[in-house]
Amino acid sequence: MVVAAAIREEIEIPEGVEVIIENNLVSVKGPKGEDSRKFTYPNVDIEKMDDNVVLNTSFPKKEDKAMIGTTKAHISNMITGVTDGFQYNMKIVFAHFPMTVKVNGDKVVIDNFLGERHPRYAKVVGDSKVSVKGDEVTITGINKEHVGQTMANLEQATKIKGRDPRVFQDGIYLISKE
Repeated sequence: MVVAAAIREEIEIPEGVEVIIENNLVSVKGPKGEDSRKFTYPNVDIEKMDDNVVLNTSFPKKEDKAMIGTTKAHISNMITGVTDGFQYNMKIVFAHFPMTVKVNGDKVVIDNFLGERHPRYAKVVGDSKVSVKGDEVTITGINKEHVGQTMANLEQATKIKGRDPRVFQDGIYLISKE
């Protein structure tokens, strides 16, 4: 019988970023702001050594190896968010009825979509910021999941049902991620 060795992954902490780890709650502070997240997977140990975040698991199973990679990706995204931030660019497309898009607090209001009388709404998640200039919509923030979910909410709010998608291509679509 072969016993698997422990797995150890390291994430380097860049200059100007502070990482605090307490009871599997990882807080990351950087020039753009602060982000924190609780990691509850039991077999993954998170600790800070020197200028690195170290993820350990002993006697790993397949799920433990997967969770090490997932946890590493989440912490790397948090570090990227507080240093550079995330930005998604979307385009407003209409052929039949001119639609207007406005930001109203924590909601995006889409008026006159396909000539509908009632506006459609898309929720802005977390601390994401949405700006509309002409036919361009820009979503920015430090939490990748919040920015991505806000983008998905905008796309879903303008989803067309009951019409031929080859003819009715109106909507708000993602054009680039930065």
